[in-house]
Amino acid sequence: MEHCNPCRTHIDTESNLGPEGDPVSDPTLYRSLAGALQYLTFTRPDITYAVQQVCLHMHDPREPHLAALKRILRYVRGTLDYGLQLFASSTSQLTAYSDADWAGCPSTRRSTSGYCVSPCDNLLSWSSKRQHTISRSSAEAEYCGVANVVAETTWIQNLLLELHSPLHAATLVYCDNVSVVYLSSNPVQHQHTKHIEIYWFITGLKPHSKCIQTEKNLIYWFILGVR
Repeated sequence: MEHCNPCRTHIDTESNLGPEGDPVSDPTLYRSLAGALQYLTFTRPDITYAVQQVCLHMHDPREPHLAALKRILRYVRGTLDYGLQLFASSTSQLTAYSDADWAGCPSTRRSTSGYCVSPCDNLLSWSSKRQHTISRSSAEAEYCGVANVVAETTWIQNLLLELHSPLHAATLVYCDNVSVVYLSSNPVQHQHTKHIEIYWFITGLKPHSKCIQTEKNLIYWFILGVR
């Protein structure tokens, strides 16, 4: 792959990776390349979703999975000058973006959550991860994603507090699902099921403590691989 032809995109958005296909001839090589790409996501958040997809099949890699992995490598080959730029700025407020791809996995119908956290102009934390449980609605999948990013921002707030650099404004969490925005701010609409109640304790109590504010947003990098 050292002299491969560059690819303009890192993922095929028209198809989803499943368990179909012939087994690869060298699973160890597949796992080695996928692990190396995981380290690359530390400075390349644009490939986070694509790498997450190929890593889901490290236990039983197939030829379509290897083709998707090679596509990422071809994309990286043509974007070697890409990376994160960090700027000197204050950390008075955190801004987070959350989204979810409801039932996007073709084999398990589990959803994929994605978020990123940014203080001012710097991207500080990001994630693309398949959810552990199956969501029965898009609102539940989005709500789980918001709970994850609220937990992340809470950890960052506590870290900054220990570093004697506390935040002086509420953290804004953007979500593009209206039901989640209403549910996180209005406990009357909360359905008393145990798993939703756990998420509500994370996302619902935070706005009332004036540490977190939930708003609408539009972000696709970490759930679909495109903007």
